[in-house]
Amino acid sequence: MKIEINDKELIDTIVKDVVEQLKPLLQQSVKNDDNELMTVSEVAKYLRVKESWVYEKIHTREIPFRKVGKFPRFRKFDIDLWLVNPYHSGLDFYNLSENRKGVIRNVRTV
Repeated sequence: MKIEINDKELIDTIVKDVVEQLKPLLQQSVKNDDNELMTVSEVAKYLRVKESWVYEKIHTREIPFRKVGKFPRFRKFDIDLWLVNPYHSGLDFYNLSENRKGVIRNVRTV
């Protein structure tokens, strides 16, 4: 079914109303916390575990983390991916379960 509207003012009003209704949805999709870096305490709270558990996983290289200076940091997206599949190829950057520090297999862009 095809409808033709010749009234430009009516079309402009409809477009403005639609845009106003879509603005909140578009603004929510722009806000992306997946790239946010979290501390050990934030990850522990996010996973609902003790901080000592997180430190153990860091020590055994079982959780994806990055060093910022001497502090471990965690990207929320990678933690979520790790929860679904700890051996996901997207986590190859972290060399999980390898004891060689500072070795990078694949560099991926974010």
